[in-house]
Amino acid sequence: MWFAVITLFPEMFEAITSYGISGRAAKRDLVQLTCINPRDFAEGNYRRVDERPFGGGPGMVMMAEPLAKAIKHAKQLAMQAGKNQVPVVYMSPQGKTLNEQAVKEFVEYDGLIILCGRYEGVDERLIQKYVDQEWSIGDYVLSGGELPAMVLLDSVIRRLPDAMSDMQSAEQDSFVDGLLDCPQYTKPDCFEGLDVPEVLKSGHHLNIEKWRFLQRYQRTLDRRPELVEKFELTKQKKKWLKKQDSSES
Repeated sequence: MWFAVITLFPEMFEAITSYGISGRAAKRDLVQLTCINPRDFAEGNYRRVDERPFGGGPGMVMMAEPLAKAIKHAKQLAMQAGKNQVPVVYMSPQGKTLNEQAVKEFVEYDGLIILCGRYEGVDERLIQKYVDQEWSIGDYVLSGGELPAMVLLDSVIRRLPDAMSDMQSAEQDSFVDGLLDCPQYTKPDCFEGLDVPEVLKSGHHLNIEKWRFLQRYQRTLDRRPELVEKFELTKQKKKWLKKQDSSES
């Protein structure tokens, strides 16, 4: 998959191309990541990309012109690479909150052009003219869009075919089917007086599956009850919940 990131700090994205699952995907050429610095498209000796906001107020605003030129350059690179479906995504606290369903949809594109804002944000006219989607990673503010962009990149790359050696692991992650993940355990059997649940050592796959589902359901109910409301239960899982309720009553 092809990515272009428009950022004032391209060196930050070595974290994506050099480490972990995304780094291995980049080394195997499953991912092509290009960083574009908008300063390269700014005018004047100082290559300024920011100015004070009209109407006054604190901070600076990223200027539309150098960002527009950077986006146009990214689109040209995408065309040269034979990538057609490549939306421009702006990482912004005002965007929709990123979720697993959105990540699945991103994977279907040929690539992404990701715009990282800084300061007080970017000129609204740039958003109106050039941005296709705005996404946030949560209801809080960061110093810039680079960390959210890396979150988006990592979440998309790990879902690409062949990016992970064990794709079943990705399918069982939190949020993939709407529920949080179950508790996980490894050796030793006993740690500081706490034992691994016996069912996980039983080798009985159906009982393990049942235990994991019930743990996931209860954990989601306790921590993110709004997710449970949207979760569709199969007949089998309804039976498991009903038996658990009757055994507890």
